[in-house]
Amino acid sequence: MFCKSADQLNIYYEVQGNPQAPQTLVFLNGLTQSTLSWALITPSFKEQYKIILLDFIFQGQSDKSGEWRDFNQHARDVKSVLDHEKIDYCTIIGLSYGSLVAQHFAVNHPTYLNKLILISTFAHKTAYYDALELSWWRALEVGGYNLMLDIMLPSVLSETYFANPLIPIAAMKELRKEANQNADAIFNLMRATKEREDYRKSLEKIHCPTLIIQGEKDLLLPVHMANEVHLHISGSQLKVIKNAGHTLNLEFVPEVCALMKGFLA
Repeated sequence: MFCKSADQLNIYYEVQGNPQAPQTLVFLNGLTQSTLSWALITPSFKEQYKIILLDFIFQGQSDKSGEWRDFNQHARDVKSVLDHEKIDYCTIIGLSYGSLVAQHFAVNHPTYLNKLILISTFAHKTAYYDALELSWWRALEVGGYNLMLDIMLPSVLSETYFANPLIPIAAMKELRKEANQNADAIFNLMRATKEREDYRKSLEKIHCPTLIIQGEKDLLLPVHMANEVHLHISGSQLKVIKNAGHTLNLEFVPEVCALMKGFLA
């Protein structure tokens, strides 16, 4: 399904799960992911919750035209989907890029939030992060998404995953390459992160119950970066999954789902 953003672009979204459920879960994707990226997570929640999946503008099946969007604009797009579906109270679950959108949504639209789950998250950048981001940017410039993906994977998947992949690495690459051949769209997504200022102080405005889940072996966003989010959201919980990397909707799925279920209950 599609709905219009405030600037009349098409936002793709899906409604899954139990349409009669009293609670709604909204899942927000990582940088070059799409609604398909939650396929291993959502089955654990479909009976008990109504589920909304969506692609940000420049992702998946949503429009890829127009100027780059900052995270406040992405958050407003999420609100557009919720308003279109007449949902005024929900739990938002964001992974990596999606967790930044979730942070801005929680600050800008707090009355919509029941609970907040931030997976593989951060609020400020370090010199090490900037170096990784630059390597992705340069790879996209020189070799398109194919080269960017080759450089990305070792920093977003753990050594444990490479040793025993749930989805074979070669198959994953092919699936991701097919969905991300529009380099301009990826640049527009990446620019939002590149231009984002330190958001730690703004997190102090978040007062809903918040769970932060981070992988112990996340090379892109080490645990200390998630801990800064935890320290700036009053009453939040930080859970670290041992040996896990960054892409937690692919790695250690039973552990991630168990943490989420416990928090939602």
